[in-house]
Amino acid sequence: MDHLSSTNIARILPTDGFQGALVGRVWRPGIGPSVVAVREDGLFDISATCATVSGLAAMDDPAGVLKAATGERVGSLDEIAGNTLPDGRDPSKPWLLAPIDLQVVKAAGVTFAVSMLERVIEERARGDASAAAAIRAEVLRLVGDDLSRLKPGSPEAMALKEVLVAQGAWSQYLEVGIGPDAEVFTKAPTLSAVGTFMDAGLHPKSTWNNPEPEVVIIVTADGRIVGATLGNDVNLRDFEGRSALLLSKAKDNNASCSVGPFIRFFDETFSLDDVRRTNVTLTVEGEDGFKLEGSSSITKISRDPEDLVAQTVGAHHQYPDGFALFLGTMFAPTQDRDDAGMGFTHKSGDIVTIAAPKLGALVNRMKSSSECEPWTFGLGAFMSNLARRGLLNTRQAG
Repeated sequence: MDHLSSTNIARILPTDGFQGALVGRVWRPGIGPSVVAVREDGLFDISATCATVSGLAAMDDPAGVLKAATGERVGSLDEIAGNTLPDGRDPSKPWLLAPIDLQVVKAAGVTFAVSMLERVIEERARGDASAAAAIRAEVLRLVGDDLSRLKPGSPEAMALKEVLVAQGAWSQYLEVGIGPDAEVFTKAPTLSAVGTFMDAGLHPKSTWNNPEPEVVIIVTADGRIVGATLGNDVNLRDFEGRSALLLSKAKDNNASCSVGPFIRFFDETFSLDDVRRTNVTLTVEGEDGFKLEGSSSITKISRDPEDLVAQTVGAHHQYPDGFALFLGTMFAPTQDRDDAGMGFTHKSGDIVTIAAPKLGALVNRMKSSSECEPWTFGLGAFMSNLARRGLLNTRQAG
């Protein structure tokens, strides 16, 4: 990613710059992962006030606490973001991390009609990209391409299900797309997500895959949505298409979960209604000159974020440190990259940019998971680090 200039680094900010309550995480050499307030005059380590992002999110007014917190200036955004690039990183200087820490990383699937139909096509193609075009035409003939007004679990949705079952067109993906129960799964282990300007991973055996540009909401243990960021729920279409039981292998690999650049907490400049209106854009730029553009609008989601949260946390399941929830995407690329009818798949070196006006931009280079930086700093190392720094005994630590 050495071609990324300082202009690219600057545009990871929201369009209103530093106006919002932005929190990130930075690796400080000799110290460890630190919570930072992202401000116009620099990034400030506020770990003494909030040892973890999850602890900050759990407070009654995380945006207010963040804005009032003081701490040591670590450096400018340009300096730290510029040192995050895997190529040429100076390990003696700070670099950016994913902005989440102790939160469980959850993801909602099949929350948009368009992506739901693509999951049906994957299932019928059994992971064979060359068969997808013919199956796509068949599925659209049976189901249509506009289910956005159909409320999942409604009598109308159940009537459609009966028709599809009778025609032999029912699918497990249609079940979670228009049925009463949402698909919510664990995307990645706690602390394993990569941030902006880091390499994102693809399983080395995958030959049909794609980015999934999504809004990621930040949720507390008691179910409050307190902020949002961006994410890439990297997807292996061939693995999941062969069997839904391969979902974990399709979704959870080294560096296959990208989150960032920062969490924006709700305040007078940003709210859940802004999330509901968010349009997420995607650009893929390949070393071969290929360019793919797309978008995903939360306005077209089939399940409201609050409904997805209610299906995730409650008496049936608890998350003491909160969770980050990918809301799903309507983007499913069908544009041919090489041979006709083979659709899109990543190539090593692709630069993926996921952006939204009030959340900034998440930028990653795609590589094989086995070639990305290995994940070595887990929960044990994190707890030991906080203890060594004298930060473990505060309630803000988790």
